Amino acid sequence: MPEALEIERHRAAIARTEISRPVRLAIEWAILNPDTIFFDYGCGYGGDVQRVANLGYTSAGWDPYYYPNEPITPADVVNLGYVLNVIEDIEERRQSLIQAWELTRKVLIVSAQVLINAPSKAQLAYSDGIVTSRNTFQKYYEQQELKKYIDEILNVDAVPVALGVYFVFRDEAEKENFKAIRFFSRTSTPRVRIPTKRFEDYQEQLAPLMAFFTKRGRLPIKGELGNEEELLRGFGNFRRAFAVVLQATDEAEWDAIAYRRSLDIQVYLALTHFDKRPKFSQLAPEMRHDIKAFFGSYEEACNVADQKLFSLGKPKVVQTACEKSKIGKHTRGALYVHISALAALEPLLRIYEGCASRTIGRVDGATLIKYYTDQPQISYLFYPEFDTDPHPALKASITIDLKSLYVTHRDYSNRANPPVLHRKETFVTPNYPLYEQFAKLTQQEQELGLLKQKSEIGTRAGWEKCLAAHGVEIRGHEVYVIQED
Repeated sequence: MPEALEIERHRAAIARTEISRPVRLAIEWAILNPDTIFFDYGCGYGGDVQRVANLGYTSAGWDPYYYPNEPITPADVVNLGYVLNVIEDIEERRQSLIQAWELTRKVLIVSAQVLINAPSKAQLAYSDGIVTSRNTFQKYYEQQELKKYIDEILNVDAVPVALGVYFVFRDEAEKENFKAIRFFSRTSTPRVRIPTKRFEDYQEQLAPLMAFFTKRGRLPIKGELGNEEELLRGFGNFRRAFAVVLQATDEAEWDAIAYRRSLDIQVYLALTHFDKRPKFSQLAPEMRHDIKAFFGSYEEACNVADQKLFSLGKPKVVQTACEKSKIGKHTRGALYVHISALAALEPLLRIYEGCASRTIGRVDGATLIKYYTDQPQISYLFYPEFDTDPHPALKASITIDLKSLYVTHRDYSNRANPPVLHRKETFVTPNYPLYEQFAKLTQQEQELGLLKQKSEIGTRAGWEKCLAAHGVEIRGHEVYVIQED
């Protein structure tokens, strides 16, 4: 190893035009919000510090090269963004992680470069990483390796949020609540159908109760509702108040919300089996109340969840679940589902996908999930123009082998003839905003015989050849017959 090599660490800093992905994710998950103080430890050019401040949040940062004189101060949320992978000294790297954690009151954001493609062989091996052409150091981590590194040094259970991005929580209950919320399916409050006089008289006071039930699938207990005193004065208890809501709405819609929430909890608890399952006392209070309401006891909830999880190890269970799914596009070896439809799938398939995403967190920007029915794999497919392009091209894919947890990335963006999609309505649920538009296009294409040659129209060149042969073109999501002179 070249002893005298001097790494120019500061040259690894990136001049960004927008908030970095780890900090953006913290904002999207409300980890970082107007009530929190943000500190960027190793802030480089200071882009995140400035942009977080521009949002009206309290924000500061320090960098050994660019901002060495700024004070290093504790904060609710501390960001250690792509710092670990540029420090060539192993002990110094370890100390940086420890120091960032010591500054953290609530959540530490740790991100690093993750190895999903092998680095170039032209790069010079140095220490436990490589030296780049810019004379900077890069340590490429495997996703699981990065988690293990954080967990062992800080004695924590880091939560994967995206590839190469982890949240480390000070509070155990807040950590578990965050993990559970990620599996909560989106629901909307049932609309008022028959507004009774009593409902109309109390509609404003009943609105928070309706919002609470929509979020948690159950009635609140004492202390959980902001306008509790006012509501109880008018009705005596929550059940009587909700009875008025039921008279004005469809009770079946509320039952469906409650059922969906119980499934969400099963998915979350099934996936805690892989880590150290939290004690009941370590869960957030609202989650404890959820479990009691839906399952009676924590033990029963875990038993129900584990039965579903363990059944995934039996032969053909995943294949059968995929084949029976009323949601998604079926092919000979896979089921394809739009990311928006994931929560509508049956619990077995949601848990199976969770087995993949628990290691890599949210796959940012993914459009479709591909469930392989003949091997233990899941792929996340990226079609950024899914909504706007009638036949979008595949830009990239990330595949996770569920046995080895090995992550493979493939880039299709520069391919001259990438795969394209057809029958887009089959990937989504009927309540998807563009469902009718997609279905109408498919119907037009079927009537013109454009979809008959499945093997030939799967690529951009094959599809364009098919359109030319039939004398048609597609504008927006409409098919037009080309008039010949």
